Amino acid sequence: MRFPRPDARTKAVVAALLAVSLLVTLVVRGRQDFLGVVLALLCVPMVMIAAVSVAAARQEDGRRPAATPAAPGQPTDGLYGIDADTLETLDPRDAVRVMRERHRGRGSATGEGG
Repeated sequence: MRFPRPDARTKAVVAALLAVSLLVTLVVRGRQDFLGVVLALLCVPMVMIAAVSVAAARQEDGRRPAATPAAPGQPTDGLYGIDADTLETLDPRDAVRVMRERHRGRGSATGEGG
């Protein structure tokens, strides 16, 4: 029988529970011998595994398509197609006007859009 591989969220939960249980054991028992040092040293990789697994889970969520489709005339990534270099070259009033035109879907000063 084959078990499915755990996803990142499952790994994060298990590692976090192990780290918390090790930490609680250290605090409750108050051991200051070799076993206490080993328990403390085991907490560190458990916390690191949990943190990396949470980051992996967030990255998986970022790859999934958005639940709501983009509005007509709006790029799918949510950006309006103006980068920082373009904004630096425009007068602040022109930049605001271009952003408003793109947001309304009328196109842009360069003739792009719909």
